[in-house]
Order: sequence, then structure tokens, then C-alpha cells
Amino acid sequence: MSAPRTPVTVRVPAKVNVQLAVGAARPDGFHDLANVFLAVSLFDEVTATPADTLTVTCEGPDADKVPLDRTNLAARAAEILAARAGIEAAVHLHIAKNIPVAGGMAGGSADGAAALLACDTLWGLNTPLADLLDICAELGSDVPFSLVGGAALGTGRGELLTPVGAGAFHWVFAVADGGLSTPAVFREFDRLAEVAGTEIPAPEASPALLAALASGDAQALAVVLSNDLQAAALSLRPSLAATLAAGVEGGALTALVSGSGPTTAFLVADEEAAAKVAAALEASGTCRATRVASSPAAGATVVLPS
Repeated sequence: MSAPRTPVTVRVPAKVNVQLAVGAARPDGFHDLANVFLAVSLFDEVTATPADTLTVTCEGPDADKVPLDRTNLAARAAEILAARAGIEAAVHLHIAKNIPVAGGMAGGSADGAAALLACDTLWGLNTPLADLLDICAELGSDVPFSLVGGAALGTGRGELLTPVGAGAFHWVFAVADGGLSTPAVFREFDRLAEVAGTEIPAPEASPALLAALASGDAQALAVVLSNDLQAAALSLRPSLAATLAAGVEGGALTALVSGSGPTTAFLVADEEAAAKVAAALEASGTCRATRVASSPAAGATVVLPS
């Protein structure tokens, strides 16, 4: 495979966790998870262009909150891939940001996966998928799913993926002011469990949820959606409770915090309901913006050159 001489653009989806079961903290500080990922049609795009050195730029909503140094997962992805290939990470990465930043929808992870695929294509490496997934797992727990998309059960700390069936669903997402730190939400989860004195069970995927997800029955899925991090996110950001209530009052089938938050997710019956719920949320004044999306969506995909 010869390397293209033109820039490579990769489109990558956001995710929502339709189930996030969290186990007790492990000795390494991580938590075992049963994490049912669903990719949704909110996308970032990452363009890789040959350059003299590794640089990152970003445009779009909240672009000023995206780090442009080596802490950005897109930059780290390029560095790791280049090191494994024995080449210089001489590339400019431009992120067109549409996924909420620090919003519990894996936007940073998505950019890491997109940069990995873009650089692999730009440099003509043709790296096997298994090796790309290995790099993704090194980058972060959500990055492997961002690469493959669709629907999957993530175990371990979320990086060990098993594809699952998923029918078509419609969503509204409410974007909050500011972000929430994922490590801070997990620490609050641990604190709340300690205060309550409860023993945290080993996380397991819900058979009822997996069946509802595969069926495409929104009413059935609404009954079984769950997020063990929701109480922690609400403890750190109590105002999210009003957003959740506004969406349900506006006609959503159910509502939950997306991942570690603070973005909130609303499952709706169809496109018409999505428009009504989005309007109700915006009128409520409980969120900064809304996004309408469908699922499942494809994982990281080269869109240019086509």
C-alpha cells in the first residue's frame, strides 16, 4: 500500500453508554466495567497532513477547551504509531470538533482513534486491526470502541470489546456548561459507595438490555437503560437533575447521564419526538445546547481521499 500524497480525513462517532455497570476500584486504580457502548451520529473529523513536525489544531464548538499539546490523544496516537513503525511522527493533525468536550461521549477518545487511522493511512502502514486496537487500548479505555463503532460490550476497564446486536434508535443529547472530569466522577462513585457502606457487585451486562438493544424496541430499551456513574455525576453537578427532568417532561421515553457526564442523553421514539424533546430542553434553560442523533453509527472511517 503506497502512502497517499494528499491529506487524509477520518470521521469518527461519539458514543452513549446504554449500560454502564461499574465494579469496585482495582489495585491499579481502574474499575472493572460492563460497558454497553452504542455509537451515535455525532461526529468529529481528524485530518492528517504531512508536516515537518507533530502539530495539532482544532476548530468547532468548545475548541478552546481542547489541548493542542502532546496530552491530546490524537497527538499521542500519532506518536505511538510512528514509534512502532520506526518513523518520525511528522504530521499536522486538524480536529473538526462536533462531539461535546469533556461531556461523557468519548470525544477525546474518538479523536485518538481517528488520528490513529488517519496517520496509518497517510503513512501507508496498513497496520492490522488487532494492532490498531492494541494501540487504542494503550491510549485509553474508550478508544478501541471509537475505532470500531456500532454496538459492543466493553469489559475489563472497557477496552475488551465484544460486538452486540443493535436496532435503530433516536436520541437527543443536552450539552451542559463546562465539563466533568472522568477520574473525578469515578472518585465520587467510590466515595459514595464508601459512605453508604455498600458492597459493590461485579459488573455484568444485563441480558434484558442486550435483548432490547438488539430488538430495536425503544420502549423496551427505555425500561432497562442504566448508568452506575449517574449518582456520582449528579452529586458533582446537581443541576443535571433539572435537565433530566425537563427532557422527560418534554416527551423523552427516558433519560440518563451519558457516561461520566455532564452531557445527558434522552431516548426518544422517532425523529419527530426528537425534535420536540430538543425544543423542550432548549426552552427549559437547563442546558447550553442540544444535539439530535441516531444509532448505531459506523466507527472511524476514512472519508477523504474517498
